[in-house]
Amino acid sequence: MRAAEIGANTFQIFSASPRMWRARLPDPGQVKRLQAARERFDLRPLAIHVNYLVNLASADPVVRARSIAAFRGELERAAVIGAEYLVLHPGNVKGRSPEEGIAAFALGLKEAAQGFHSSKVTVLLENTAGSGANLGSRLDELHSIRELARDLTDLPVGYCLDTCHLLASGFDIATAKGLRHTVQSIARTIGFTNVHLIHANDSKTRLGSRVDRHAHIGSGHIGLAGFRRIVGHPKLRRIPFILETPVDKQDDDRRNLDTLKSLQPSRNTTAARV
Repeated sequence: MRAAEIGANTFQIFSASPRMWRARLPDPGQVKRLQAARERFDLRPLAIHVNYLVNLASADPVVRARSIAAFRGELERAAVIGAEYLVLHPGNVKGRSPEEGIAAFALGLKEAAQGFHSSKVTVLLENTAGSGANLGSRLDELHSIRELARDLTDLPVGYCLDTCHLLASGFDIATAKGLRHTVQSIARTIGFTNVHLIHANDSKTRLGSRVDRHAHIGSGHIGLAGFRRIVGHPKLRRIPFILETPVDKQDDDRRNLDTLKSLQPSRNTTAARV
């Protein structure tokens, strides 16, 4: 397994094509081999990233219906595969207010989860860079979505924080002062007990750009010093880190992982994008 080969102990996958609506349940033989490899190499947790087309906050009735059906499929595949986490973007609210989008998202979760019974899969809301009409660049929006979803469904819901998205949305995590203020904001709004994953990505664009462009660790506007503070912070260092960095050359995944490891005061968590 690629994650184990490059020295990771956690990883993220897609359960089907990330840019197609239709998908089938995974082959039982493949699932068994995956589960055996996870046991052999102690690869935990396993996160699945939801299809990029899914937009539960959409005002378009056709997109909304497809999104609900596709997300139900993601839930079912996550349960079959045995994934602990299902990472989901809050969606785009073009044509409606953020408040309407938050309500639509939570109601979409409710509809998709009807009759689904698996307490082992936790849905993680991922923060966004804030471009256009995308929800989730503000921590209070993520908090509102989770609170409403908890009232409407039995799905466990938490958060996944992306470092590139944090910087692009205006959180100055590249500096010591900015990281301190960001950690305080997280604790005050969404709470660290609910943050289960961190996507570790440098940013090709500047603070507050609202443009989502991932860069190799240390080569963007967060930089090596910024990531050294992030992976060493007592509130962050024990959360699993998963890379979503570019693959421009062979073995870029390994290089990014090795860089992230080298910045840690100790090897509490390591990660890979596969």
